[in-house]
Amino acid sequence: MTTAYIVDAVRTAGGRRGGRLAGVHPVDLLAKSLDAVVDRSGIDPNAIDDVVTGCVSQAGEQAMQVGRMGVLASKLPQSTPAVTIDRQCGSSQQAIQFAAQAVMSGTQDVVIASGVESMTRVPMGSNATLHMKEGLGHYKSPGLEEKFPGIQFSQFMGAEMIAKKHGMTKDELDQFALESHKKAIAATEAGAFENEIVPIQIETPEGEDTHTVDEGIRFDATLEGIAGVKLIDPNGMVTAASASQICDGSSAVLVVSEEALKRHNLTPMARIHNLTVTAGDPVIMLEEPLFATDKALERAGMKMADIDLYEVNEAFAPVPLAWLKHTGADPEKLNVHGGAIALGHPLGASGTKLMATLVHALKRHDKKYGLQTMCEGGGVANVTIVESV
Repeated sequence: MTTAYIVDAVRTAGGRRGGRLAGVHPVDLLAKSLDAVVDRSGIDPNAIDDVVTGCVSQAGEQAMQVGRMGVLASKLPQSTPAVTIDRQCGSSQQAIQFAAQAVMSGTQDVVIASGVESMTRVPMGSNATLHMKEGLGHYKSPGLEEKFPGIQFSQFMGAEMIAKKHGMTKDELDQFALESHKKAIAATEAGAFENEIVPIQIETPEGEDTHTVDEGIRFDATLEGIAGVKLIDPNGMVTAASASQICDGSSAVLVVSEEALKRHNLTPMARIHNLTVTAGDPVIMLEEPLFATDKALERAGMKMADIDLYEVNEAFAPVPLAWLKHTGADPEKLNVHGGAIALGHPLGASGTKLMATLVHALKRHDKKYGLQTMCEGGGVANVTIVESV
């Protein structure tokens, strides 16, 4: 079977809701990452066989097959195909896996996996809620209601269930949130993100500017400040401070075959070592990365100790904390440059965003194996293991 390689991986710096990227249409935001991954790799744009784009709220400005719209707004030729997929928060991680599967099968040689989400311009869940408000139906069918009577599929509820199940305290969640900001601050100040971030020209009240720093990082974060944030559920433990930030952003990863490396004189960053996706309980929902990781390691013939760095999406603090407890992984290897609590979680863009951070971190820290996993709506999880080369 053909080996799949990552040649380059890029992302925009995150924009807060209503913040510095709020004025950028998501189609144009996606186009910026597509252009950047092609420009930085030096590949001929005509060599791109396909573009796979993750996007969760496919409505409004992200409707009409946003992946194809992004291609048409980019420097890529009009002849470049594209498809848009939704695996909830793991959409663009699945885009990587679909791209790798196409390359590994020999059906395509050069594929861009990408993602985009403007959570400012297309609010989370608006592709469902706007229909509900207009009386156009609800996603929960009679058959689904029969199987899950009275159940609200809620990620917030799932996070609280995980915290209680694994015996966590609010103090533990708050401390984890603070560490996310501290690691993101240190990474930003050390220039750790410079090679992965795509500069975006924006208009501000003060004039034109370039957006290059993740806007969600609280450089003045304190434990006292985090601990004082209002609880989402008065009887729970999770607050907005221990949850991922609403975020605008895009990202892209160039995946190619070994033949394409030679033909186009490309230098790989990483080899894709394992692709896994599993599904479990849709109610607790966010716990599936624990079990998906077990399966991925078993299929790869690896142990957790073999992995040098992990990117576990910080949708809510209980998720990576439960993952650490379940796997026995080393906390010092987890999200070493911070995670979504500080950097933001632009839903459909987060999969390729995390991969950009992971492969660049492996290079920066001279490490070999990296593992990425995401909790996803519906109780699904992806795991991707890569080897830096």
